[in-house]
Amino acid sequence: MKLSLCMIVKNEEAALPQCLSSVKNVVDEMVVLDTGSSDRTPQIAQQLGAKVYYFPWSNDFSAARNEALKYVTGDWVLVLDADETLTPQILPQLQDTIHREEYLLVNLVRQEIGAVQSPYSLVSRLFRNHPDIHFSRPYHALVDDSVCVILSKEPHWQVGYLQDIAILHLGYQKSAIAEHNKYAKAQAAMEEFLATHPDDAYVCSKLGALYVETGKIAQGVELLARGVVHFDENYEILYELYYHLGIAYSRLENPKQAMAHYQAAIKLPIYPLLKLGAYNNLGNLLKASGDLVGAKTAYEIAVKIDQSFSTGYCNLGMTLKAMNLYTDAIASYQKAIQLNPDYAEAYQNLGVVLLKVGNVLDSLTAFRCAIALHQQHNPQEAKRLRQGLQEMGFEL
Repeated sequence: MKLSLCMIVKNEEAALPQCLSSVKNVVDEMVVLDTGSSDRTPQIAQQLGAKVYYFPWSNDFSAARNEALKYVTGDWVLVLDADETLTPQILPQLQDTIHREEYLLVNLVRQEIGAVQSPYSLVSRLFRNHPDIHFSRPYHALVDDSVCVILSKEPHWQVGYLQDIAILHLGYQKSAIAEHNKYAKAQAAMEEFLATHPDDAYVCSKLGALYVETGKIAQGVELLARGVVHFDENYEILYELYYHLGIAYSRLENPKQAMAHYQAAIKLPIYPLLKLGAYNNLGNLLKASGDLVGAKTAYEIAVKIDQSFSTGYCNLGMTLKAMNLYTDAIASYQKAIQLNPDYAEAYQNLGVVLLKVGNVLDSLTAFRCAIALHQQHNPQEAKRLRQGLQEMGFEL
């Protein structure tokens, strides 16, 4: 089976080499559609072996992606953005899957590097080069709508997913969002689509979440609630609707409603890794409400789902400390640090617990690490922590 990479790009000379390098020895061809770059993006793509085509930008991601599909010759299509890379560990699963006869579309788990909230998503980025598959929606372009139509006519096909993380996405880092003005572009495109599709659950989810993120919480809640009402059996979308309602009600300082929506989200029959954010946020609310046992359970489920979830281990450590389970708290903080050696808050919390159990030497070592890390990203916190320790009689 021949596999083709299919991309649309614009002014991505910095990110593109890493993206293409991650798939160069995996795919049989790389199709890159440039939508108006003013930098060296097309030249870099060609130097790395891609076939480069051109298409004038029309403020419609689907139009551009469908144009790129015209040039694909492979049996299967892999879609990436320039700020994404394919993980090496997914290659055996990917190769096995595209040689199976039953799949039309295979969803991939994407890790959102730098995301403040949910760190994983499921994206429809691997599919057969079927003549009736095409992208729809001007923003967050998807092939899902066309796939549903095909399945209704050709029911022998199946939709599957690969369990391990397949894609690393850097686009949710704050610097990337600011650089590309992503929020403004997304809002404009989705509002235009919403005007003619007011009850579309997917756009209600995406635009509602964006409203909440940018402080338009009342508008966000209205859209997210509308999406729940018009949910169309896609449980991943329903999860996002409940999840973002949980975030919205947390920001409205209504923890009871927020917890109810997180609990509704985690009950849905979806891939457990996608529920990580809901379990973690539910744990935070339970801990704040004084339900330490409930918080401990939520965090334990989170780190069981994803054993590399350093934030979950740190949060679990804080809960165990509040329960006076100091030995377990120390172990949890140490696990968080092992997973993320630059985790200043984990070092700081570890220092507190070690000091509490009388291990002053190791406590001061942990505090020194915390101060050094805070100094890089949060100098005020480094100063506050240093002064606090000095007032307690410790010299660092």
